[in-house]
Amino acid sequence: MESTLQKPALWPTDFSLPRCKGMIIGFWTVTAIFCLQMIFTAYAQLRLPEVAEAFTRLGFPGYFRVELSWAKLLGVALLLGPAPARLKEWAYAGFAINLASALIAHLAVGDGPEAWGWAAGTVVLWGLSYFFWRRVQAAPVLR
Repeated sequence: MESTLQKPALWPTDFSLPRCKGMIIGFWTVTAIFCLQMIFTAYAQLRLPEVAEAFTRLGFPGYFRVELSWAKLLGVALLLGPAPARLKEWAYAGFAINLASALIAHLAVGDGPEAWGWAAGTVVLWGLSYFFWRRVQAAPVLR
């Protein structure tokens, strides 16, 4: 005799919903931390004289520091706001170029981990955010 009871919507062996929720939670958590880091560095580049001096020591002109800060703020707005996927992809690409350039610049002048460690840590956040974003984009829409 077959039971007339139906399975609940979320049966213990059905992991699709929690995995999707987990991806979304992971995306927003890591992306928020990454964006806070980018906002902080943009602020520091615009307002803190020691950061301006560090840019000069790395060989960058002053105007580049200002352009880079505004580009970071624009990228953060694209990642956090409702923007087309192609623009978000460009924002991620811009951040990747920025972070790789920061690491290369610090290593080229012989800086130690205390100088390039923040950029390396931010690369990890960037990678996790991008990973989760691609997974969320590929996931089917839940109803």
